[in-house]
Amino acid sequence: MGNFLLVYEYMDNGSLDKRVFCDESMMLNCEERIRNIKGVAFAVLYLHEGWEEQVLHRDIKASNVLLDKDMNGKLGDFGLARMHSHGQVASTRKLVGTVGYMAPEVIKTGQALTRTDVFMFGILILEVMCGRRPMEEGKPPLVEFVWGLMVKGELMNALDERLSAKGDFNLQQVEKVLQLGLLCAYPEPKSRPNMRQVVSILEGNNEGGEESENENADTCLRPHSIILNDYSDMLKVPKGWEALC
Repeated sequence: MGNFLLVYEYMDNGSLDKRVFCDESMMLNCEERIRNIKGVAFAVLYLHEGWEEQVLHRDIKASNVLLDKDMNGKLGDFGLARMHSHGQVASTRKLVGTVGYMAPEVIKTGQALTRTDVFMFGILILEVMCGRRPMEEGKPPLVEFVWGLMVKGELMNALDERLSAKGDFNLQQVEKVLQLGLLCAYPEPKSRPNMRQVVSILEGNNEGGEESENENADTCLRPHSIILNDYSDMLKVPKGWEALC
């Protein structure tokens, strides 16, 4: 009896992580980063809605996105993934995931939802666009850092300074992607978009499938004490955010 072999596609260019946190000569430009963010969004949407069973990845991060010879990303590492029927809540007995990416509800209740993956995807957006780790010693968490800049009307200062120096990007597109990252990483699960809405926003269609559960932009951005405690008194809705909600 012969042996069965599992054959994987060869990913020539390593991980997305290695092409963000690297020498400037090897790093992805802004367009390539956004293209890979879109690719991951489509992958997560398929996991959530595209099959007869629902799959929660539970470990979405830049180091788990692998790049092929054309610098197109593929979401990998399904070691923590869980499959279940649509609409079922996946309970976990132990805390799993990567520090800095785990949603507050997972830490508090052990329950993983599709919008738990959405939270991780939001952190991935910020990580890739800002060129900064979710948690770095001596610095505020990445989400808190970007929220603070948004509050001051300086959201574009969050962009990886190496990309800012080059200036070869669409300002409105980059700002929208950063805003989407914050919305996905909102502490309250019900205020996050689902992945179909995320894909719709990234594709430039703000109508996008289902209606958002958010009544208005204020609901989307209401500060939550778990992460945004320091900004709870000063957080304001920036002009133009309504289009994402």
